[in-house]
Amino acid sequence: MSAQSPQYAPFFAVMGASAAMVFSALGAAYGTAKSGTGIAAMSVMRPELIMKSIIPVVMAGIIAIYGLVVAVLIANNMSADISLFKSFLHLGAGLSVGLSGLAAGFAIGIVDALFLFLCYTCHSSFILI
Repeated sequence: MSAQSPQYAPFFAVMGASAAMVFSALGAAYGTAKSGTGIAAMSVMRPELIMKSIIPVVMAGIIAIYGLVVAVLIANNMSADISLFKSFLHLGAGLSVGLSGLAAGFAIGIVDALFLFLCYTCHSSFILI
């Protein structure tokens, strides 16, 4: 181990990979759960719109795949003599992807639940595809 690549340097890269996966999965789970409750509520009143309402669930699931891709890229880029600078770059990349995935999952869930509620109360059949 040298001064530029201390023994604890890979820890930060691994934390970046895990942050990308964990936060993205939490955002996808929240978005799926909120969208699922909206679909369940709407399916009672307007059963013909159930299949069109599944699109936000798929969108929320894609967020977890983004986190998985970044985690795999970080893991493949690691080596035994990784520098502390590169390790912090991996941590920053994992945190940015993970936290943006968490925010996107929250946004998908909240917007979809509100949209489906408005869709079945106003009897509008307008759904963006």
